[in-house]
Amino acid sequence: MKPWQPDRLLPGFEALELEFPADYDGPVVSTLVRLPAATAPRGAVLYIHGFSDYFFQQHMAERFAAEGYAFYALDLRKYGRSLRPHQHGNFCNSVSEYYADITAALDLIGTDVLLAGHSTGGLVTSLYANEGERRSQIQALWLNSAFFNWNLPEWRKVQLHVATAIGRYCPFLNHPKALRPDYTRTLRTEWDFDATLKPDFGFPLYYGWLGAINDAFGKLHRGLSIECPVLSMHSDQADVVLDWRHIARWSRVLGPNVTVMAFPGAWHDLILSPGRIREEVFSQLFAWAERAAMSLA
Repeated sequence: MKPWQPDRLLPGFEALELEFPADYDGPVVSTLVRLPAATAPRGAVLYIHGFSDYFFQQHMAERFAAEGYAFYALDLRKYGRSLRPHQHGNFCNSVSEYYADITAALDLIGTDVLLAGHSTGGLVTSLYANEGERRSQIQALWLNSAFFNWNLPEWRKVQLHVATAIGRYCPFLNHPKALRPDYTRTLRTEWDFDATLKPDFGFPLYYGWLGAINDAFGKLHRGLSIECPVLSMHSDQADVVLDWRHIARWSRVLGPNVTVMAFPGAWHDLILSPGRIREEVFSQLFAWAERAAMSLA
């Protein structure tokens, strides 16, 4: 295994490239990023980003470290630090392709974790916590504006169904600018990130990827049986990416121990919200994590 190296994007962080067997795009890697810490009395956290995204939220890692956690984040295959020129960016035929990335990361971390997922990462981590190989290593699951349903008007859903059907046969057909740039451009006014890894219009929406997400929705909507405590957080209509009502509804089917919290006025990525809201998100998160740990003791 390669040694940890200084992360090329965030000073003070380290990165480790994880290699996997080649897939339909060729060689595949994911990238585990960590903030080195001398001690971690509250255990470890593993964060998974969303679609058209990667880990850049340095302040979140520092906040977890200040609370006593060893912080890790994973750039999934074909995202962020792990994206290679020969690959279709952000594409998968099934979200289960990411399970190997998470399993490898958990194996390296080697202890129970608070697993965290934002947006599409919330969908992936929910399914992994339900059926992933190392799900017993997940002490608790934190979902930050999880992507649990399409936020589309009815007429767009018709287009979606047609594109999904085409994608079963032509997976790499795509809409190159399907995402609106408003949200990412708003983030750019407050936060610094690499526009090539998180572009304004996002990565192309491949029709095969639409089918993978629809299949994941179907599995989740039928109900999961996640055994660990789950905290699902969402905004309100201020979330210009997802419909908060979908998050609130489908969070209830994740398992027997689910807490849902709303943060009016928050941005889609709750921990990138304006200061007062962001601090309330962190405050509620760490209080919940403490209660969850006590309940498992």
